[in-house]
Amino acid sequence: MNKLAQQTDKFRQLLDEVGTEVDSLKKEIRELKRDNAKLKAKLEEEHEKQTDIFSAISESERLALRQHVQGLISKIDHHLGADT
Repeated sequence: MNKLAQQTDKFRQLLDEVGTEVDSLKKEIRELKRDNAKLKAKLEEEHEKQTDIFSAISESERLALRQHVQGLISKIDHHLGADT
């Protein structure tokens, strides 16, 4: 009977340790979820502040930029064609 009592006590002790660890992990999960929510809110806030390059310039500037880029592409194509 003494061995059974020792095993029972050891089981309860280990069960208490597992319970303590589970509680600790649950607390850590809550903290991580809270931190995650804060980071998501901060990311969303930063995302709202950003504008893409095209929404920050006027239509005429957009067209001028497009023509400039097309001109550069044409020069590159011409240069590559001249090498072959």
